[in-house]
Amino acid sequence: MRNRPIPGSSGRVRPLSLFGDPVLHAPCDPVTDFGPELKRLVEDMYATMYAAQGVGLAANQIGIARSVFVYDCPDDEDVRHLGHVVNPRLVEADGPEVRGPEGCLSLPGIEAGTTRFDHAVVEGMDSDGAPVRVSGTGFFARCLQHECDHLAGGVYLDRVGGLRRARAVRHARKAGHDTSWA
Repeated sequence: MRNRPIPGSSGRVRPLSLFGDPVLHAPCDPVTDFGPELKRLVEDMYATMYAAQGVGLAANQIGIARSVFVYDCPDDEDVRHLGHVVNPRLVEADGPEVRGPEGCLSLPGIEAGTTRFDHAVVEGMDSDGAPVRVSGTGFFARCLQHECDHLAGGVYLDRVGGLRRARAVRHARKAGHDTSWA
């Protein structure tokens, strides 16, 4: 087995886009160029995700409106899932619906109980253009759905209602985030 560099080890940490930034609230463009610029973006996304102590990151969270996300996320059995998906499509989201705490690197420090399916399958490509299919359950399924929502221009609070939503929006406002999207 050959030694591979740790994802993000040659990347640069980029500033995070915060809630209210228009790039987070519009669908991302598909990736059409699978050259060195995409590989650099993926490396920078890993570096940024690790620096922010996240488990997933969509390109629009660093201000790039391209359809790609990275992840390093455990499932409910503590199995580590590490990878990236370019031009992802959520092709399955099924099983029991589970409400659990969900947060976002673009809204640091704020969580809300969010309902997600317990199983998800995403298809797309890797940074070389080869097809990939990623399947997850539990917390990892939540991550896959969360990142696909980002690339479609959605945020997890779009799935939260009632008092949980009002509480999260109030905390976001107190933290100085633009809540005009809410």
